[in-house]
Amino acid sequence: MMHYLSLMKVRPAARASGMEYAIRDVVLPARKLEQSGIEVTRMNIGDPDAYDFDTPEHIKRALFDAVLEGYNGYGDSEGDEELREAICRRERVKNNNPVGKDDVVVTSGITEGIQLTIGALIEQGDELLVPGPTYPPYSSVTRYFGGRPVSYRTVEEEEWRPDLDDMRRRISDRTRAILIVSPNNPTGAVYSEKDIRGICDIAGEHGLPVISDEIYDMLVYEGKHVSPSSISRDVPLIIFNGFSKSYLVTGWRVGYVIFRDSGDSLAEFKDAFLKQVRARLCASNPAQRAMIEALNGEQGHVREMIGKLRERRNYAVKRINAMDGLSVVRPRGAFYVFPKIESKRWRSDMDFVLDVLNRGHVLFVNGSGFDREYGSMHFRSVFLAPMDMMEKAMDGLENAISTAK
Repeated sequence: MMHYLSLMKVRPAARASGMEYAIRDVVLPARKLEQSGIEVTRMNIGDPDAYDFDTPEHIKRALFDAVLEGYNGYGDSEGDEELREAICRRERVKNNNPVGKDDVVVTSGITEGIQLTIGALIEQGDELLVPGPTYPPYSSVTRYFGGRPVSYRTVEEEEWRPDLDDMRRRISDRTRAILIVSPNNPTGAVYSEKDIRGICDIAGEHGLPVISDEIYDMLVYEGKHVSPSSISRDVPLIIFNGFSKSYLVTGWRVGYVIFRDSGDSLAEFKDAFLKQVRARLCASNPAQRAMIEALNGEQGHVREMIGKLRERRNYAVKRINAMDGLSVVRPRGAFYVFPKIESKRWRSDMDFVLDVLNRGHVLFVNGSGFDREYGSMHFRSVFLAPMDMMEKAMDGLENAISTAK
């Protein structure tokens, strides 16, 4: 029996073998360096809790209390009713969005919301229109379900604003939805009201829903975040948001999806979405209870966070723009910079990232991992780290560039 087992090979499904996630994939070569005793400054992961930010105490206490109060079993598949009502209040205040609790589903982070949405939306050969560049799971999950992500251009020279003419050209009879990610990961772009209105107009003309990823909506340094829910009353909207970033609970995995529909355009889709929701049981019950306190409680940590991040952003932009062969557009939201590699010393952005890792011992993410065309010859860095670590990372980057041949 052992002889036969040694000859067996289990063939993986092609859809799983082809999955990519550049943000964590680049960790593998960094681990090899660390195992050899080299200290690597990691600037790859968008996790505030990995740096000098910490979950506010009143939110920690709320989780502890929820466990002691017995919220340890399964919850409703759609999410805790009190939390969904709190989310609705937030939407009405922030975005003038008149949704009810039955329009909200709590998920295990936005990532699960992406998987459930695309799973209910995309058939073989269907297309999802995504910003170029954008957060990788939108593309990888679309491919996983047999669809094709189609990138619309965003204009680097204009603070990565969406090119609406290019968006219009990319729409086909297989397009199922238009995705907005604002503030954007990886560029930090914050789309203007004019651009959001223009996207909604295009969606309305073609009878398409808009998917709006708003996870960074509280982390804006200049201007303001504009949700399509505050502008359009006719276009069907699928809105993603959550608590990981602004409330510093990345590991707790609580997000939510909001459906906004003036008629019944989303009715069949929502039914298919909810069938998946019931099959996966529920999001973390005690974590959901803690998020009620997150929404209703003290919000001062957000102001403090924005103050720290603005200083770190300004430092990163100044240092990078002073380096030979690099340039970067100052982001207005989120906590990423997406510099352009102008030097011809590297054949690809992955070569650049690996060279900086090996030479300067700093870990960034290759830009092509966010879009093969519009992310090419760029890299992404967080500016979450405290100033001494930011300085160390920028020194390592500068040293790697200056010593490259």
